[in-house]
Amino acid sequence: MADSVIPGGPYGDAVRRGRALVTATRDSLPRHVGNTLRCTSCHLDAGRRESGTWIGVFARYPQYRARSGTVETRDIITYLAFLSRGIDVAPPVPGSRLQRWAAYTADTAAGAGVYTASCAKCHGAAGEGTAGAPPLWGSESYNIAAGMSRVRTAAEFIRHNMPFDAPGTLSDSQAFNVAAYVNGHPRPDFRGKENDWPRGDPPPDVAYPTRSHH
Repeated sequence: MADSVIPGGPYGDAVRRGRALVTATRDSLPRHVGNTLRCTSCHLDAGRRESGTWIGVFARYPQYRARSGTVETRDIITYLAFLSRGIDVAPPVPGSRLQRWAAYTADTAAGAGVYTASCAKCHGAAGEGTAGAPPLWGSESYNIAAGMSRVRTAAEFIRHNMPFDAPGTLSDSQAFNVAAYVNGHPRPDFRGKENDWPRGDPPPDVAYPTRSHH
């Protein structure tokens, strides 16, 4: 996004700060980031790509858990609002796009084949990542509590955005299988994850138990 489309004044300053927080997350929020990933590692094109878009979603934030209301949070929401200018921001039916994956059963052996054929060239044969693509498992990848660690979320993202040079070419089953294969590998833990979804309503593909739901 060119700076020329962002207005001046305090509003524009907040939009630019919010954009910096999501595109250069480690540099902007070093206390909160333990690896080289940034928000836009998954929310491609600065949050403007399908199945990771931030356009039209700012009305949903802050959501679910009480947020701190810090300057960083406000700036990110301001950036989301700017992306959504002129767009209907009414929240969609919760989970409507992910529910379709409930009918799929993972075949990780098939997923391994998809990974070798379509993913390894960018993400590395061992999921270690390359200069142009983030690691998908291991100590520098997303943690077990990240949204992408949920198979349905990952499958939805992969189906529409991967492979990066040929998005949309994988079938639903290929996307689901490779998501399960990738998420079957070790990745960083997340301290306090057992306290997630305190109302006892975790999504069915969460990879760990919580205190309110066993």
